[in-house]
Amino acid sequence: MNIWRYLSTGFKLLFRRPLVGTSVIGVLSDGQILLAQRRDTNQWSLPGGILDWGEDLTQCARRELLEETGFKLVKVSRLVGVYSSLERDPRFHAVTVAIAAEVQPSKKAMTDTDEILAVKSFESSQIPYDDLSHDHARQLQDYFAGLTVVA
Repeated sequence: MNIWRYLSTGFKLLFRRPLVGTSVIGVLSDGQILLAQRRDTNQWSLPGGILDWGEDLTQCARRELLEETGFKLVKVSRLVGVYSSLERDPRFHAVTVAIAAEVQPSKKAMTDTDEILAVKSFESSQIPYDDLSHDHARQLQDYFAGLTVVA
C-alpha cells in the first residue's frame, strides 16, 4: 500500500500552503491614507491580516481594519492587486489581496494593541515609503499609479 504517499500528500495540502489575507489602502474623505504602526518592527503598514475560516475578503478587510485602526470600511473602491512573492512577508508565505476602500472613524477604538502602536493618516506626499513593512510601499505605489497587478 501507498498509505505513506497519501498521508504525505494530505499533510502538504494542510500545512504547506500559503496563507491568504488582505491589506486595506484606507482612503479618508480628505484623500489621506490610513496607516498603522506595527509594534514588532515600529514600521508603518497598511491595515490587514489573514482570513479567518468562513470569512470572505471583504469581511476580513472590515474586521482587520476595525481591530487595527478603529476605522470602519465604508465602501470597497477597487482591487489594487494580488501579491504573492515569497519575499513579501518575512514570517511566512502569504498571498495578499490589496484593496482600496473608503474608510471613516467608527465609535469603536482600536483593539489590537498587541500588534499596533499607533494609527495615523498621511497625505500622499508624506507617506513614509522608506519605513513601510512588507511590500506595502509597492502596494501603495500601484494604487497611486492606478494599476491592478498580479505580482
